[in-house]
Amino acid sequence: MSAFEQEITRELGVVLSRRKVTHAWADHVWSPDSVLFPAPDTLPGTVVSDDGTRALVYAGVASIELFASDTSNYLDNMFEGAARLWIAARLENDAPTLVRVTADPTEGEAWFEAGFDIVGSIPMPDHLASWIAAFTDAFHVERVFEKRKRDRSERGERGFGHKPEQGRS
Repeated sequence: MSAFEQEITRELGVVLSRRKVTHAWADHVWSPDSVLFPAPDTLPGTVVSDDGTRALVYAGVASIELFASDTSNYLDNMFEGAARLWIAARLENDAPTLVRVTADPTEGEAWFEAGFDIVGSIPMPDHLASWIAAFTDAFHVERVFEKRKRDRSERGERGFGHKPEQGRS
């Protein structure tokens, strides 16, 4: 068993930012700020820092899972600009509850429509980028696109451009 088969999941500590805003319906906005590896032994909801306008709050531990079937998406993320992580969380009684972390851009973008309260992307730390790059090197299989070909057996007998057969209803 390779080292990657044993380590396709990593536990990350997630830090969210709570920023004050002047708005008619909200007095603050939550957004992802950073991830910590290894995840610290800290209680979720712990305020890491607070300067009066922006507070960093430790949201808790989340697992990032890598799947061999998603390696092409990881490669797209890694080599099309700066690599990113997507974080999704929910608010319960004005406190964030961590839901997911992913390096798959298609999954992360889908979260924006999934109804999560807090969704955002952050720059991927170098140590995670190296781990994901090694995973994709080990498991990526390039799949050749093959366009499906139409069955031509009846195409000449009946089809577009031909008059319908007489006597059939």
